[in-house]
Amino acid sequence: MADFIDKAKHKAEEVAGKAKEKIGEATGNDDLRAEGAADQGKGKTKQVGDNISDAASNVKSKLTD
Repeated sequence: MADFIDKAKHKAEEVAGKAKEKIGEATGNDDLRAEGAADQGKGKTKQVGDNISDAASNVKSKLTD
């Protein structure tokens, strides 16, 4: 099961990526924009993994109760 700290880190990665992307757009820096978009994708992917881990843990606990 994903813990709170990991979930917070993954959300922060997504938010930081969004900020990088916006700064890249505002400054015309395509590399920074692309890096921000990639960071957002990584953060979102990790959050999906967190959700799957939580769901699997919930199923396991229901089966063992």
